[in-house]
Amino acid sequence: MVKSKALSFLILISIGFSLHLEAQVTFDAKVSKKRLGLNERLRVDFVMNENGDNFVPPAFTNFLVVSGPQQSVNRSWVNGVSSFSKTYTYFLTPKLKGIINLSQAEITINGEVYKTSPIQIEVTEAVEKPNDPNNIDYLTDENIRLVAEISNSSPYLNEGITIVYKLYFRNPISITDVQELESPSYGDFWSTKINIGRAQVNPRGRYKGEPYNEVVWQKVVLYPQKSGKLNLEPLTLNLSLTIPSNRRDLFGRRILTQGQKTITAGRKILNVKPLPLEGQPESFSGAVGQFDFDLILSKEALKASESFQAKIKVNGKGNLNLFKLPEINVPNTLEVYEPERIEKIKTTLSGTQGSVEENYTIVPQYQGKYPIPRINFSFFNPKNKTYKTISSQELIVDVYEGPTAGISSVKNTTDVSNIPSTISESAFRFIQLNTKFKPIKTISFWMSFQFWLIFGFAFIILILGYLVNRFIIQKSEDSSNTKQRLAKKLAKKYLSSAEKAFGNPVNFYEALERSLHNYLKAKLKIETSELSKVKIESLLRYKKVKTNVAKDFISLIENCELARYAPGSKGSIQADYERASRIMATIDKQL
Repeated sequence: MVKSKALSFLILISIGFSLHLEAQVTFDAKVSKKRLGLNERLRVDFVMNENGDNFVPPAFTNFLVVSGPQQSVNRSWVNGVSSFSKTYTYFLTPKLKGIINLSQAEITINGEVYKTSPIQIEVTEAVEKPNDPNNIDYLTDENIRLVAEISNSSPYLNEGITIVYKLYFRNPISITDVQELESPSYGDFWSTKINIGRAQVNPRGRYKGEPYNEVVWQKVVLYPQKSGKLNLEPLTLNLSLTIPSNRRDLFGRRILTQGQKTITAGRKILNVKPLPLEGQPESFSGAVGQFDFDLILSKEALKASESFQAKIKVNGKGNLNLFKLPEINVPNTLEVYEPERIEKIKTTLSGTQGSVEENYTIVPQYQGKYPIPRINFSFFNPKNKTYKTISSQELIVDVYEGPTAGISSVKNTTDVSNIPSTISESAFRFIQLNTKFKPIKTISFWMSFQFWLIFGFAFIILILGYLVNRFIIQKSEDSSNTKQRLAKKLAKKYLSSAEKAFGNPVNFYEALERSLHNYLKAKLKIETSELSKVKIESLLRYKKVKTNVAKDFISLIENCELARYAPGSKGSIQADYERASRIMATIDKQL
């Protein structure tokens, strides 16, 4: 009986000891509160009683990590018994209202993986905070402001506006560090950030008439690309603060505490007005602002085969990168090359200003006087809400030396003073009107030796001409097929390069434009020198390509040209790549 009791006692002791060993490792997640307002902060502690490795925090979905992880270790001895704890601490702010799950964290202790239990957090509407001047949250809320100053909240389409983000703070708070947690996205705008250098504190700033320390954090110039209500995502900053507490040291000085504060400028909504259709000129191509326009010739008198330059120039203030310059129109006897584009633009807080010009190189073939017709340039002035059209002067180019054009070319010149309007009858006095003819021989020409000689000679010439023509055609087809194969190969190559350059908008649009051009060379059998947008559109229509497809192709090329100066987002890059593939496939079906 005694042995049986002793055995039972030993079994109970061993079971208790084993349970103790199994329960000695703990890993828990603790939160400061399970219900909080949208404007409040949540503290999360991950606590373990044994040192571990490979700590993996939760994903913190729908939370913004304000700070962390902060690691702390505590060791103690009580009555000869040691204890250990290690803690990873995070400070979070919720992004939305509702029930949010805080997922599991993981840690490896003694080769085994331990996980915390998921925790549900309820996020409510923003709550009122206590008006206690000694409360840290109250102090920061009352003395820190982040403001987005917008120059115009109701602009026209493509009208430039400026946004200045300013941070205001005042005593007793000091800011030791600033981190940008969320930057605004400008998906519906063409945007340019203005370099402000290192942030400077202006101690004489004012907010709503009260003195504040002022820091200009960011300046942006925006041009809205579509009308309607457009959202501006907020700017969110995390501030590291030094705040005096109510406690004092031995010398009576206030003890300073360190804190964190997340502040946002808030979401802004712009009401973008469409450009008025009433009174919109045919020559309007999207220019919005205040501009001057001119057409300038480098020479007005020259010899044939010499070249001169025609410069179309627009200068002023507005969306200089976002509209198309008018094209020059000259007589057919003047050879015109693709223009060279030159931009001299700078962006300041007052907007984008400078000049954009396109220089055409023109070479006359024949002597004569050639007119350069007027060119119209139209723009919309948002200040007086009206359209304005500027016309260049009609210019004359005098080619005073060189070959003379045929009669068909005379129509393209203005020098017609030497052509008589009527012919005198005396010019025909030598012609005898009454004559008598007698046959020289009665033998028919159709059976003569001369007939067969001429017929045989003409037949031989015809055969030789046919063979030479076939040879030339075959050679041309071989050359054309070679060029087509090369162009198709290059088009695939550049389209592949464009796909690989998704991360670099400039390289992507350069590769995409080259691919489009080489595709056209393959399909339309044209040379690089012929690749003007007007030529492309006319050839596509001649090849029975539908008008909307041809215009879509030209629009894609123009988009590539524009994107060099206004790179698009990842979404627009993917859309343009898919659009290019779709247009190529459509043209293949229609040709």
